[in-house]
Amino acid sequence: MHEPAYQADVVIVGAGVSGLSAAHRLNSAGVTTAVLEAAPYVGGRMSTEKVDGFRLDRIGQLLSTSYPELRLTPGLDALVLRRFAPGVLLHRDGRRHRAGAPAGAGSARGALYAVRALASAPRGSAVAPARATAPMGSAVDQARLGAALGRMAATPVERLLARPELPAAIALAERGISARTIDGFLRPLLAALLCDPGLTTSSRCADLALRSFASGRLCVPEGGAEVLPELLARALPPGTVHTGVRVTSVSTTSVTTAEHGVIRCRAVLLATDARAAAGLLPGLRVPDFHQVTVVHHTTDEPSALTTGTSLLLDADRGGPVAHTSVVSNIDPSRAPQGRALISSTVLGTPPSDIDTSVRMHLARLYGTSTRRWETLAVHHTPEAIPAMRPPHDLHRPVRLLAGLYVCGDHRDTSTVQGALHSAHRATAAILADLGTTGSLHSAETIQPRAA
Repeated sequence: MHEPAYQADVVIVGAGVSGLSAAHRLNSAGVTTAVLEAAPYVGGRMSTEKVDGFRLDRIGQLLSTSYPELRLTPGLDALVLRRFAPGVLLHRDGRRHRAGAPAGAGSARGALYAVRALASAPRGSAVAPARATAPMGSAVDQARLGAALGRMAATPVERLLARPELPAAIALAERGISARTIDGFLRPLLAALLCDPGLTTSSRCADLALRSFASGRLCVPEGGAEVLPELLARALPPGTVHTGVRVTSVSTTSVTTAEHGVIRCRAVLLATDARAAAGLLPGLRVPDFHQVTVVHHTTDEPSALTTGTSLLLDADRGGPVAHTSVVSNIDPSRAPQGRALISSTVLGTPPSDIDTSVRMHLARLYGTSTRRWETLAVHHTPEAIPAMRPPHDLHRPVRLLAGLYVCGDHRDTSTVQGALHSAHRATAAILADLGTTGSLHSAETIQPRAA
């Protein structure tokens, strides 16, 4: 009888951040794992393209320093987070306005700071006082918003999740937030955080995103999005991760691969994207998705870009770009010395003339000519971010039955925090089902190359 090429306690299908972080937790508990990835590299959607010394993220999801799982996940001790300037810059009516709450907004001093920040404009701006408040509404509107962000930063997650669930746009309006504040600040901010400019997202998910924004700082991994999964993969025992292995079917005690036959195990964890998981387990729900296109430009005139390390949002919605930044200012490792890397995000269906449309829009947002900018890459991902429309279960079951589990951002929130947290929940369920008997198998080498 043909013996399987490999035996392990748990086979994990998918080497994105969910699968890799689950492998760390299981290995730490003495449970052997084999992580199988169909692609030739780890990371899934968290990938980075290298072009002439530039590091270009394909989706460019924003992280927050307040994500608990970035601190709790084994293997991420060496992760370096590069922070944006506090808050965001809003472009409205040809002017830029500083808006947002800094870390520590849960205190009275933090709330006061937030209100002042919401009303401030960048130095050197010729904006008249009455105009400086335009994106967020009146001084009263700003005070209410600042206080609300401060309270949200200090509110336990459980209380936020106990609120009635509505589409975010309706919930924000019912809370007495002015339409000007919603359209001028919250809509562009949540578009950047959740890739949902229509605010159709569950109000509970929107509240969690705003809480993270108010209690931390927006950030990106130093070196590109791929650094996070690569750190996780490198910190696993040699021979744990195998790329170029396509799984064709799964059961509670084995997986079948196209290249290496049957791999026996005590449990299987599906850590793929939602569509791939449903392909292996028909009946799993496949959500709708938000499309994301990231356009990367470079210029050798960085002094013409005056936004510093800020995230720049378009409050006017006057073009295809939802948000943009000079990402090389935030993380200098992403561009060669003397060059600026400008990364811009387009949400929804991109225009047919995307490069021309984005250049015209960026010229208005940055207040400088973009004619001489070089286009480095245009990355379009049609199923980039799972939609979280109400009713949305933030803790979708990760245990399908004893021996078969699933994790990923489609089981939690559509963020890196959600992906890591779902893996945390899945490994807890696996360990509870396996008990504390320890490993039944010892890892054996197989042919696929280890990441």
